[in-house]
Amino acid sequence: MKAVRGLSLAVAMFACAPLPQTGDVIQSSGGGTSPAITAADLTVHMYAFAHDSMQGRQAATEGGLKAARYLAAEAARIGLEPAGDGGTFYQLVPLTQRGYDEARQIKVDGQPLTLWAEYLPRDPGTAPRSLDGTTAIYGGSMGDTASLISREQAAGKVVVIMPVPGVQGIAGLPNRGALTARYSTAAAIAVGGLEGLPPSTMAALRAGQPGLAGPERAAPQAPLYMYVTAEAVRKLLGDNPADIRPGHVGRAVSGRPAFTQAPLPIPTYNVVAKIRGSDPALAGQYVAFGAHSDHDGFNTPVDHDSLRAYNIVFRRGGAGPRTAPESPAGLQRARQILDSLRAIRPPRVDSIMNGADDDASGSVGLIEIAEAFAAQRVKPRRSLVFVWHMAEELGLVGADWYTRNPTVPRDSIIAAIVVDMIGRGTAQDVPNGGPNYLQVLGSGRRSSELDALVNTMAARPEFTWNLDRTYDAPGHPEQFYCRSDHYMYARYGIPVAFFHTGSHMDYHMVTDEAQYIDFAKLAKVSNFMKVLGENIANRDRPFVLDKPAPASPDAPCRQ
Repeated sequence: MKAVRGLSLAVAMFACAPLPQTGDVIQSSGGGTSPAITAADLTVHMYAFAHDSMQGRQAATEGGLKAARYLAAEAARIGLEPAGDGGTFYQLVPLTQRGYDEARQIKVDGQPLTLWAEYLPRDPGTAPRSLDGTTAIYGGSMGDTASLISREQAAGKVVVIMPVPGVQGIAGLPNRGALTARYSTAAAIAVGGLEGLPPSTMAALRAGQPGLAGPERAAPQAPLYMYVTAEAVRKLLGDNPADIRPGHVGRAVSGRPAFTQAPLPIPTYNVVAKIRGSDPALAGQYVAFGAHSDHDGFNTPVDHDSLRAYNIVFRRGGAGPRTAPESPAGLQRARQILDSLRAIRPPRVDSIMNGADDDASGSVGLIEIAEAFAAQRVKPRRSLVFVWHMAEELGLVGADWYTRNPTVPRDSIIAAIVVDMIGRGTAQDVPNGGPNYLQVLGSGRRSSELDALVNTMAARPEFTWNLDRTYDAPGHPEQFYCRSDHYMYARYGIPVAFFHTGSHMDYHMVTDEAQYIDFAKLAKVSNFMKVLGENIANRDRPFVLDKPAPASPDAPCRQ
C-alpha cells in the first residue's frame, strides 16, 4: 500500500458517496485551493485523484465512478455550470461488456487456428472487419521500425508484426494505439508474443473489456487486433520471420470475427461543465478544454522499486520502443539502483495503475484552469466548456461519444485545447527534455492562425516553451495525432491544439505515480493553456480555416 500524501479523509469519504441524481447539488470536499494555478494546489488534487483509493480510475469500474464524482464535486465547488445530461455534470457514456464470439473461427488456408491457445483477439471498440478473402503479410519487427511496411501495403491484409527481439512479455510489444492508427486500413493486425503475456493479462483480455454499445455507434469497421503464438505466425506467413523480409505475402486467411455485448453493472460518465461568456454577441460560441480522467485499473502485482529500477535502466523516454535489450551491465546497474532504494525502505508490492501523468495531470490541470477562470470578475467574451472524457484508454471512447453527442452545439466550438500527460518531460524522460520542453500537435492542421497564436503565446517571457512538433509529422510511427482525445474534435473540422510533455519510463506502468510528477512544470503548462484559451475566447472573430477538414468524421485517422 502506498503512502497517503495530501489526501484528506473527507476526500476519501466523498469518493465513496452515492452518485448524485439529476438536479442534486453536491458539495466538494477538496476546498482550500486558491484561484491561482499553483504547484501546491495541483499537488493537492493530484495526490487525491491519482491515489490508490481511486483504484486506477478504469472506465466501468468503481474507480472510474469515484473519479467522476470527484471531478463533478470540484466543478460544483468552483461554481461552474453543469453541462452534462439533464442539468447535471454527468454525461452517460453507454458502455457494454464486449467479449469475443467464440463461434467465429479464424482459419489459415482453411485450417482453424485455436482460439486462446494460438490467438487472443482484442476488441477494436467497433465491428471488426471480415477476414474472408484476405492474405497475411509480414509487416516487420518492432526492433526495426524503419523497415515496417507502409500503410498502403497493409491495406486489406492481415499484418503480422513481431515484437522487439530479446525482450520478453509486455515490454517488447508495440503500442496498440500507434500500430492500429498506422494500419487502420488493414483487415487485422497479428502481433507475435502471445506466449510471453502474463496469465493475468491473458485472463483479462479473454474476459473482454467495455466498449460502446453497438446500436448507438455509427462508426466504421476497424482491424481486429490479436496476439498470436510463434506457431500461429509460422502458419500465417508460411515461413519463419527470421528468414523473410517485410512485405512477404503469406497464406490465405478467412473468418468473420465479432464481439458479443452484455450489460455492465457500473455506469461510465464524462464530466462536463461550462462558464458563460461575458459578451452577449459571442457567448454562444465556445472554447473547449479537454483531458481524460481514466486509466487502466489494476495490473499484475510487482515490487514497485524493482520495476522502477528496471525502468530507469531499460525503458527509454520519448517515442518509439521504450525498451532496450537486457545486458549484464544494465542488470548490474538496475541492481545497484534497487539496493539504494532497499537501504531506505522495504519492498512495496504494487498493482494499481495510478495514472498520475496519464492523465491525472491533465484532469487536475483542467480543475485549476476552470477555477482560475471562475474566479475572474470579468469572464472571457466567449463561453468555455470543460470536458473530462472517460474511457480514453479503451480507444478514445468518451471523447468519441461526447463529440458525436455534444452538450453544446458542435458548430459553436471554435477551438479545442486538449492535453494528455503534461506532468513530466524532464531530461530523464525525453530527449531534449527540461522545464521548457512541450510537445504540440494539430495546431496547424486546420488553421494557420491558431498555429501562429500558439507560437506567439509560447514565446511569452513567462513561458519561453521549446515546442517540439516532431510527433505531429505526417506518417510518424508513434501516431500521436490519432491517439488522444483531441482527434475526436479534429475529425469534425474543429481547430485543435494538443499538448503533451512526452512518454517516459513509467508510461502505462504501476510506477506512474504522483511522486514522480514535476508540479512546477504541470503548473506552467496549465497556466499556458489558460492564457491561450483566454486569448482565443477574446478574439474578435473565429480562426480562418485555411486547411482542409477531414473528408468524413468516420474516415480512419491518418497521421
